[in-house]
Amino acid sequence: MIAILGRINELSRKQHAEGLNEQEKKEQAELRKEYIQQIRGQVHDMLLGVSIIDDNGYDVTPKKLAADKAILLRDERQTDSLIN
Repeated sequence: MIAILGRINELSRKQHAEGLNEQEKKEQAELRKEYIQQIRGQVHDMLLGVSIIDDNGYDVTPKKLAADKAILLRDERQTDSLIN
């Protein structure tokens, strides 16, 4: 689980119970922004493992996703060649 989620929930409970001061509001906003970035990264990583195949068996994966996969594969190959 994402580590900052506990603090986000704590601030949310406090906000509803008694309110937050300005420093806590800023912290809450920053934590929420970081949380959303982490979720987007997880979704992106998951989508890198997806290929879309139509009824005729053709790969119709969107070009942007296919390009990201190619970059990932290239980077993995470079890392592997450095290790070996």
